[in-house]
Amino acid sequence: MSKKNLDIRKAIKESGLPHWLIAEHIGITDSTFSKWLRKELSDETKERIFGIIQRLESEAQKNN
Repeated sequence: MSKKNLDIRKAIKESGLPHWLIAEHIGITDSTFSKWLRKELSDETKERIFGIIQRLESEAQKNN
């Protein structure tokens, strides 16, 4: 069985952001976010998550 949402997983790993922080910005718990990643997400949901990752990365760069 192959993992789902590899593009999201890769983006999270490369960003170095913790799952809980992304989940917090979505408005869900980290355990719910982990459950979301088990099934392939819609393109709309993926775009939302990618946007959050980009925004958090930008904020982190501004603070460093």
